[in-house]
Amino acid sequence: MRTSAGILLYRRTPEEAAGAAVEVWIAHMGGPFWARKEDHAWSVPKGEFTAPEPPLTAALREFAEEMGWPAPGGEYELLGTFRQSSAKSITVFAAAADFPGREIRSNTFVLEWPAGSGNLRDFPEVDRAGWFTAEEARAKLVKGQIQVLDALLARLD
Repeated sequence: MRTSAGILLYRRTPEEAAGAAVEVWIAHMGGPFWARKEDHAWSVPKGEFTAPEPPLTAALREFAEEMGWPAPGGEYELLGTFRQSSAKSITVFAAAADFPGREIRSNTFVLEWPAGSGNLRDFPEVDRAGWFTAEEARAKLVKGQIQVLDALLARLD
């Protein structure tokens, strides 16, 4: 089974005291497959790792690679390990953070595009990221990661 590790940052909105929301920082996946998709095309910043690398170390590394800047300091708590498909799982760490939206400078991957053309092109792993309410994130996250959002919200209740 392939394993990934990721970070789900969250912040409480100023209206939270009046019963409003929590926002989460999620990333839109890069590349031509995701380019015109908005719903279920976003993800927790994450990436694959192998033992003996500890999952939190991998999650912090992957966040920096995908965002282009290090994850903010804070107390990262294990949120859980979630099955994404029959061949994949993700271990997610959550932390409270608050910062304005920032420019993304993601690492890239090489892909033959258009398929079958023989042309190899670089695409960013992440092309944008931002803060979204839990309701917005539920519509944006890939379906396998909605359970991650639900786990965070249950923990914060």
